[in-house]
Amino acid sequence: MKSRVETIASVLLVSLGFASIAMQVQGQQPTPHVTIDPTTLPRLASVDERYQSYNVEMAEVIGGKFWKPYDTTTLAVLRAKASGSSGGGASGGTSPGKVGVDTSIYQARPPIDLANPRLRKLAAALGPAYVRVSGSWANSVYFHDSASAAPHAAPAGFDGVLTRRQWAGVIDFARAVNAELMTSFAISTGVRDASGVWTPVQARELIAYTHAIGGRISAAEMFNEPNMPAYAGAPPGYDAAAYAKDVAAFERFVRSVAPAMRIAGPGSVGEGILMPLLGTAFMPGYVSTEAMMTASPRPVFDIFSYHTYPAVSIRCAAMGRGAQTTPEMALSEEWLSQTDRSYAYYVTGIRDRLLPGKPVWITETADAACGGNPWANSFLDTFRYLDQMGRLARRGVDVIFHNTLASSEYGLLDQNTFIPRPNYWAALFWRRLMGTTVLDAGPSREGLHLYAHCLRGRAGGVALLVINNSRTQATAIQMARPSERFTLSAHPLESTEIALNGAPLALGANDALPVFRGLQVAAGQMTFAPGTITFVAVPSAGNPACS
Repeated sequence: MKSRVETIASVLLVSLGFASIAMQVQGQQPTPHVTIDPTTLPRLASVDERYQSYNVEMAEVIGGKFWKPYDTTTLAVLRAKASGSSGGGASGGTSPGKVGVDTSIYQARPPIDLANPRLRKLAAALGPAYVRVSGSWANSVYFHDSASAAPHAAPAGFDGVLTRRQWAGVIDFARAVNAELMTSFAISTGVRDASGVWTPVQARELIAYTHAIGGRISAAEMFNEPNMPAYAGAPPGYDAAAYAKDVAAFERFVRSVAPAMRIAGPGSVGEGILMPLLGTAFMPGYVSTEAMMTASPRPVFDIFSYHTYPAVSIRCAAMGRGAQTTPEMALSEEWLSQTDRSYAYYVTGIRDRLLPGKPVWITETADAACGGNPWANSFLDTFRYLDQMGRLARRGVDVIFHNTLASSEYGLLDQNTFIPRPNYWAALFWRRLMGTTVLDAGPSREGLHLYAHCLRGRAGGVALLVINNSRTQATAIQMARPSERFTLSAHPLESTEIALNGAPLALGANDALPVFRGLQVAAGQMTFAPGTITFVAVPSAGNPACS
């Protein structure tokens, strides 16, 4: 009898697909060092039902300058800059027009078509999720709360214009794809009083319009990346004391007009990984999260949030070689463990001490800041994507927002065609198989990263994620129960196309998603080829933690 897992999967397995897996491990049968009995794996943590979420940048919604796509000429220039850079430059940032931004790394783009049928179908397949509409553009955007034509230029104190029609498109998109909405608000000089204090003049209009058209903002950060105020559009001289006053005013406003909207914060970035490499010279006016969180009146949030990027992309070469990475590092233990360093800084070092017990949301993450590296759209980055998901689920992080859904190299979908990239397929497998209860599969080691959850949609079932991050050595485990395996692979690893159990993954007619069907595997030794990622479903595990 076919298991229910077969109803959540794709690609008819042909004999060629199975043979390709067998050929990869032929002649190198490793001895299993780990025995997995899915029946007895204990409960470790839990995550939000919308654990796997994503960002749509405000720059995408309103149209504006975003990261310039890589091409041969652009890459040659960027690589030359990177090879000659020693750090300390100031050409990074995420919002054109702010301090120190090299505008040659940006390109104007029209507003994203959130009504596109393919985009909606693929986003809906990841639901339920959260969609976060924010980014540095949101810090200075003017909401034109009128049915009249929007001004051609933003009013004084703002850098962009958001129309009612565009925001209604966001609300409709979220509703159509089963996504709860998260956002942030303008904090630029256009919303400040004569003494420089933040006022809710724009936030009030945006929230009121959202409610008027039947929408809901589930959660909000006051603004994006407040520890980088010079890049974030904050007034000159913005410091921790100003932030504390702003958050206090924001909290009073939210509690009075939108009490159901949860407040997340601070939404800082970079301190756990990048700043120790770079120093703060590239970030004029840097304000530490520690200073912001201990200023008076002390900020209090419903959700503790932060951003994490293990590197900056080659676009931001002037930040220095120490902030860069290479494709050769993409499967290394050093690279994959960067997630833990950022968690230790923000959660262990700040959340646990100042906001103990508050849920943790990572509201931006990808392979690299500044739009992602050239290989972010390939299978090579899928190892980071899924390993990060597994690591942070074990720690009980509630929600992770990948940056982005469909923009720049780190988008899950191609920004022009909305065709799935390898990370989208990985996200879809996670959505279909990995439930919200996290199990303890034991420690990982080089060549065998193991994660386990209750199997989604099957009481007592267990799902494993097995990542072989070795480029040369096969690995194996001893499985105590029969199972179904779904192995993802690509040749070469930097390919933008991947295979499931040897058969290419692709959309069907009318953008139909394939039906994933796994290989039936008897109990015993299970071998995993180098540079592969495998989901293993055990619907008959009978694990009491999953009942």
